Amino acid sequence: MKRAAASPAFTPRRHDRERRSHRSSHMEPQTLVALLAISAVFGSLAASDRDAIASCMLRMHFEPGHVIFSRGDLAREMYLVLEGKVRLSVLTSDARELSFAHAGPGNIFGEIAALDGGERTASATAINRVQVMALPQRAILDLIENNPTLAVAAIRFLCTRLRETDLLLEAIALHRIEVRLSRLLLSALKSQSTTATGEDVPLDLGMSQGELALLIGASRPKVTNALSTLEDTGQLPARTGR
Repeated sequence: MKRAAASPAFTPRRHDRERRSHRSSHMEPQTLVALLAISAVFGSLAASDRDAIASCMLRMHFEPGHVIFSRGDLAREMYLVLEGKVRLSVLTSDARELSFAHAGPGNIFGEIAALDGGERTASATAINRVQVMALPQRAILDLIENNPTLAVAAIRFLCTRLRETDLLLEAIALHRIEVRLSRLLLSALKSQSTTATGEDVPLDLGMSQGELALLIGASRPKVTNALSTLEDTGQLPARTGR
């Protein structure tokens, strides 16, 4: 396998979870429509339909650590990320947090409860400063009722989410932490280094070691040990000062 030439940044920061979100006016319509055109849910729609969706969306800002919504909340909106990263997570029976995904620029989150009208199935927390476009639930449902293309796209999107969740549960239940960590690094490497060649390919995960642990269902000390194992076996270069 290709070796990542850099380990993730490992300095976690604490943030005030009580900071408020900020709502602002609509962003430039052409920019928003362009983002909708490449999104998994709205990309298959006609340009006029994307224009209609864009006109219903509102830009919002969240400070680092802000809880955008919590598991069990009633859904009012779904979100398209413009900037920053959002952690999607749940609490286990022993009160440990398990992060099953990060939503970054161009990603959609909050769609499940917004589509079925139920409670939020996970919590969403801003990892850093986040900017999103929010689409109200009523607008989503009206569009789906009148647009079969959007309904099919939404079904496909939810099926993809379900497959990803199944793979995550399988990995946590069946694979050692070194395997789970390697899979995550390879996936990030594939998405970030599409044109890089050679054995040593740079990789910047842009997250702390603690955040990485949440994504693979492990503790931070276990992730540290797993990284050391990958370094000892030559899959990762040794960190300076280790």
